[in-house]
Parts: sequence; structure tokens; C-alpha cells
Amino acid sequence: MQARTLRIGTRGSPLALAQAHEVRARLMAAHGLPEDAFEIRIYKTTGDAIQDRPLAEVGGKGLFTKEIEEGLIAREIDLAVHSMKDMQTHLPDGLGIGAVLPREDVRDAFISLTHPTLAALPEGAVVGTSSLRRQAQVKRLRPDVKVVGFRGNVQTRLRKLSEGVADATLLACAGLNRLGMADRITAPIATEDLLPAVAQGAIAIEIRSDDAETVRFVAPLNHEETALCVTAERAFLTRLEGSCRTPIAGLAELDAGTLTLRGKVFLPDGAACFEITREAPAGAAAALGTTTADALLELGAEAILARSL
Repeated sequence: MQARTLRIGTRGSPLALAQAHEVRARLMAAHGLPEDAFEIRIYKTTGDAIQDRPLAEVGGKGLFTKEIEEGLIAREIDLAVHSMKDMQTHLPDGLGIGAVLPREDVRDAFISLTHPTLAALPEGAVVGTSSLRRQAQVKRLRPDVKVVGFRGNVQTRLRKLSEGVADATLLACAGLNRLGMADRITAPIATEDLLPAVAQGAIAIEIRSDDAETVRFVAPLNHEETALCVTAERAFLTRLEGSCRTPIAGLAELDAGTLTLRGKVFLPDGAACFEITREAPAGAAAALGTTTADALLELGAEAILARSL
């Protein structure tokens, strides 16, 4: 592996590049390699190209990974770096997850130039978000506010906020922390109030399953606790067959060998919500995700999922 340049595929947004640089730095440290042993290749994805309408209208999951995965399959790159929450639950044939980095703060961030918290927003205030999951939960917490679409990368959304397009917006704490912009967070929102997206805060390294050399090379970067948690969450999402058209939230946490998974399914307007919490030994992460989803379906979540098809 050290005899050739390792090619890393990523999107070109500031956050995506920060994540690719973090992976490169960790690989350099793990293997004692210089920076010029790596090449970062930037791909423009379908999700980056479409800015004029909600992603849920054009396919949802996979829109920020498809072109990079095609490059991986074509052997243009050796590994791909993704925000794991953007990845499809079923990966393309021949691809797999080689490592998951330690998870960042999983919470959503409330950001406003004029108000300290979501609860402090005046009646009729405008909240900008492109996420149906955030929209649904905001409407449950504050049915009196108006939610408007808010597309673009972190910098674009913050600019829109400064231009007065909305009174507040919501972003992932993890992304802001990785960009060195934690000071822009007005208030983190507790997961009890706003449950995060599946795999929020986790960075995944995707590889070709038959590339044994790269499999061994990235393995030291895998963070077992994060990997177990996101395995449970992604199994939960897989069983629900969730997409960007269905507001689904899920968070697994590991404590003393026990995984606790919280899951929720909403109507987009927040008018209905089904939620559940289940526990299992850490070694049963995938099974926990599936059984938790099954229990949620038995509670009645299937009716919500059917409405989003």
C-alpha cells in the first residue's frame, strides 16, 4: 500500500473536504506516511447539482454518494469518505464499509441571530430546514412556527440566515464542530427533544470488498463503539425501508455492554409520531435494529410509512 498513492474520493463541500482530510490524517498517523502518499479526488454528486427542489422529490438517499461509489467501482479511487447518514442502507454490489471513525456530537444545533433557543422563538417565526425529520420534530415541539425549505451547504445556510430568509435554522453539531464553527451554535438541542438522523455524526470509509490490501489498511481506523451503534441504527432504517420521503430518526447508545436504541417515525407535518426504545447486548447490534423496527411497525408506524410511498 505504501508503494503507491492512495486515492481518496469525496464531495467538494468544505465539510466533505474536512472529513476527507481527517481520514487522511488518521491514516498518516496509523501508518507513518507523509501527506503526499495520498491524493484526494473530488466528485460532484447528484445531490450537489440539484439545488432547486427538495431531495425527497428526486430520490433521497444515495444522491450524495452515487458518483463517488461509481468511481470506487471503476477503480478511479481506493476508498470513499462519506457522512454516514447520507449513505444508502443497501450499498452497491462489491462495496462495503471498511471503517467508521469515532462519532462526533450527535445532536442537532439550533442557530439564530436573534433568539436563544427553539422554545424562545416568537409565534409565527420562520425556521429553515431541508430535512423532513427536523421539520416534523420542530412542528411537534412548536406547531405555531412556519418551516421553509433551506438547501445548500453549511456556509450557504448560514448566509441565508444572515440575509433574513428565516429566523432560525437547524444543522448538525457534528458538521459545525468539524468545520471549526462550533461558535455558530446558538444552542444544542437535546436528543430527547430532537432525535437525530440515523448515523448522524459518523464518518464512514467505503471500500471495494475484494480489495484486501485497502481493507487491511483502513481497519485500524475503525471505532468499534461507533460501528456497533450505527450498525443497529442502519438495520433499523433498513427494516423500515426508510427514505428521505419519510421522517425517521434513530439513535443507538452503548453503555456497559448494552446497546439502547431509540427510534421514531413521523408524518412530515409532525401531526403523528410513533416511537420506541429497545435494548440488547452489544453483539446483537443488527438484530436490535431489526427487532426495534418490527416493534415500531406493530405499534402502527406502518400506516405512516405507507402514506409516504
